[in-house]
Amino acid sequence: MQIRDGLIAGFPIVIGYLPIAIAFGVLARQAGISLVELTGMSLLVFAGAAQFMAAGMIGIGVSAAEIIIATFVLNLRHFVMALSFVHQLQHIPLKWKGALSIGLTDETFSVSSIYKHKAEQSYCHLFYGTIIITSYGSWVFGSFLGGVLGDVVPEQLTQSMGIALYAMFIGLLVPSVRKYKRIAIICITAMLVNYLLNPLIGQGWGIVAGTILGAFVGIFVLEEEEI
Repeated sequence: MQIRDGLIAGFPIVIGYLPIAIAFGVLARQAGISLVELTGMSLLVFAGAAQFMAAGMIGIGVSAAEIIIATFVLNLRHFVMALSFVHQLQHIPLKWKGALSIGLTDETFSVSSIYKHKAEQSYCHLFYGTIIITSYGSWVFGSFLGGVLGDVVPEQLTQSMGIALYAMFIGLLVPSVRKYKRIAIICITAMLVNYLLNPLIGQGWGIVAGTILGAFVGIFVLEEEEI
């Protein structure tokens, strides 16, 4: 029952992940990443925004240190999500809390939060685990498929898929800004910092500085209940 419910709850994530993962695979191939490397990245990282950003930075020749720091900063939010998720799963063994927290993404966290009442039921770890495993599988498969297609689809089409990264971020950002207008202040701050520092310290470090200072501004402009 819990596995069946998990499949139903996770199905929208699978449908949403596949085209984005394919776009990532295509773009990663365009950035010079091999099929094995991009599939391995999806297997080990499983963080769409960070992978898109890393592929883009690899494509423009940014250093490994800049990529590691930028993706680390971008993924810091997962620590906060994991803490909230573990608090939700108070009644299951610690080993399951740890395993499930590793598989959290923005989407699996959001869906798990919608089904918060499941945490009170027996074998709830199977429900949340099914959501995470199906999402993970679709992301890895889509990345592999995109990597294969990256070698056969026309160049004009693959170049147009470069907007996938911006579309994904806009899709995540717009609902948050509509809900809390002050999040726009954080976004504008991060963009301005990146724009102003980019010519001085390079594109990679400009992204890192913009992310850190934008998050710092968020401490002051967001109320506790908005975080």
